[in-house]
Amino acid sequence: MATSIDTRRSAAAVLGEDLSAAVYAAMQRIANYRTYRRTVNELSQLSTYDLADLGLHRSEILRVAHETVYGHRS
Repeated sequence: MATSIDTRRSAAAVLGEDLSAAVYAAMQRIANYRTYRRTVNELSQLSTYDLADLGLHRSEILRVAHETVYGHRS
């Protein structure tokens, strides 16, 4: 005897999953931005000599912070 399985999901279930994914993505973007800002602030507080010890120039702080959090720019 053949049986069928109903694989349809309710619209509420699909909407709930989409909303959950959107909230998670927004929270991840906020966390990444906070990490970026914290990195910029910490590097900005270093002296020019300390930055030089790290092999950085002050003009590179934004780039380094971005690459640290988001990866290399393409």
